[in-house]
Amino acid sequence: MDRVSVTVRGKATVIGDKIAVADSSATRFLGLMGKRSLEPGSGMWITPSSGVHTFWMRMRIDIVALDKENRVVALAHSVPPWRISCVSLRTRSVLELPAGRIAECGISVGDIVNIIPEI
Repeated sequence: MDRVSVTVRGKATVIGDKIAVADSSATRFLGLMGKRSLEPGSGMWITPSSGVHTFWMRMRIDIVALDKENRVVALAHSVPPWRISCVSLRTRSVLELPAGRIAECGISVGDIVNIIPEI
């Protein structure tokens, strides 16, 4: 699976440097299901996506919904298992991050994120 680094444009903030890319039907469906935790700097970028669920997950996650310009359009903090979140027609992709990461990074609605492929 490919990986990317994600930063907040205009800030010296690295959201994650080991973000897995879920860009196929199989990887989008499986997502983070079955994982017990996320390492610091890790997460998942689901693209395309108009929202996510946390069914069959074993941990809480932070969710960042992005539009086609990678602008943050919605945030969900510490979402527990068995929820549906950030469903919107404006959402084009979603970042799933360790719980608490949104607050740690100071991510706000309106921020633009840079998604940098791993070389």
